[in-house]
Amino acid sequence: MRNFVAFVFAVLSCSGHAQIAQRVIDIPTRPGVTQRLLILPTPDPKATAILFAGGHGGLQISPSGSFKWGAGNFLVRTRQLFADQGLMVVVVDAPSDRQSAPFLAGFRQKPEHAADIKAVIAWAREQTKVPVWLVGTSRGTQSAAFIATELGRSEGPDGLVLTSTIVTDDKGRPVPAMPVDKLRIPVLVVHHEQDGCRLCAFRDIPTLMSKLGDAPRKKLLSFTGGEDRGDPCEAAGYHGFSGLEREVVAQTASWILAK
Repeated sequence: MRNFVAFVFAVLSCSGHAQIAQRVIDIPTRPGVTQRLLILPTPDPKATAILFAGGHGGLQISPSGSFKWGAGNFLVRTRQLFADQGLMVVVVDAPSDRQSAPFLAGFRQKPEHAADIKAVIAWAREQTKVPVWLVGTSRGTQSAAFIATELGRSEGPDGLVLTSTIVTDDKGRPVPAMPVDKLRIPVLVVHHEQDGCRLCAFRDIPTLMSKLGDAPRKKLLSFTGGEDRGDPCEAAGYHGFSGLEREVVAQTASWILAK
């Protein structure tokens, strides 16, 4: 792949394991646009997990792999835990033409976003030849679900994971309002029963699950307890599975890798 720029660096694993090599790469997507990714490789991966942070999604990943924003996001801070489970991890930033406010806000359900991630999925498949899953959290579920419903089977993901799903939204289309009923891939929904974010009430999850009836495999993983601090829609509380990270990641990865 000579059409992308790669930077290689070593960082200390957030799980306390030995140092691992991570890569920051820019792959071409649309004309004149590149998509920056943070890659966590793992020996002999069984699947690839493409992670979509919530909020405005503008992680602003530097060439050295640092984050200008979003380091505490649930999926961003647990990325090494996913890699430890045997997954190649790909953390998605906003594309090069969305590297200033509002970043991915207002862009998560645009054809251009789907085009960018189509290129990411193709790149991931070329690297490892293993199934590719989209994993979103909070606003990131609107990216992951939209892309999964927009792309065809051959160019789209092999599976979908929605954590802390946006089930109501007064500023856009929530996940249950998307055509998720047409999904023919495995779908895992992961939610905290005490999630205090008004856009992610657990009581609305059955509506989402009822629309996934034609998925070949589907499951709801629900959690209680942990820690709850700060804004109920931020990642330091139940919304971000604070205090439950290892359990949530282990169960999620186990389901992804189940035959």
